[in-house]
Amino acid sequence: MPTVDVLDRTNSKVGQLDLSEAVFGAEIKPNLLHEVVVWQLAKRRKGSASTKTRVEVRGGGRKPWRQKGTGRARVGTRRSPLWRGGGVTFGPKPRDYSYTLPRKVKKAALRVALSDKLGEGKLTVLKGFDLEQIKTKAFVEVMDNLETQNALVITAAADEVLEKSSRNVPKFKVLRAQGLNVYDILKYDRLVLLEDAVAGIEEALS
Repeated sequence: MPTVDVLDRTNSKVGQLDLSEAVFGAEIKPNLLHEVVVWQLAKRRKGSASTKTRVEVRGGGRKPWRQKGTGRARVGTRRSPLWRGGGVTFGPKPRDYSYTLPRKVKKAALRVALSDKLGEGKLTVLKGFDLEQIKTKAFVEVMDNLETQNALVITAAADEVLEKSSRNVPKFKVLRAQGLNVYDILKYDRLVLLEDAVAGIEEALS
């Protein structure tokens, strides 16, 4: 069973925490992480790219020139894709890029991502943030104490003071445990779990 040190805001050890082997000791499968990241990014695509086909381009009601006798190629409309300003052949249209992925695949990928962070020594369990007021400087001081300049912080529930204190600091993100996802875990260098969030994560992924 993996064991990690529990730290306080000053980076001092205040205890130890046993982590679930099933959640934080999973076999590392890069292909699983890739599959879920591609799925997440596909869901985020707006799919708003659009071009006009020959029936949507303005104009073209009149035949540019007569069919025979001019020496030029026959043409029936200025909206032809062969003409400049004409329609686009097989161009993009608004579409939905999202698709479904089995829940067990998403959970398995989360376990792999968490296990990978723990294995690399980039997972920190924090006793609590306990900021007294919304203050960016106070948040930065805690991160400096933890010697990290790029981290994803996971809380058990909504924490308005912490969320607002961190939102203007680049390379940091505060996320609630129910919103934990593979893309954000991999995007940030370190993963900081508040101690009270660990139990909820283990329960959801066991």
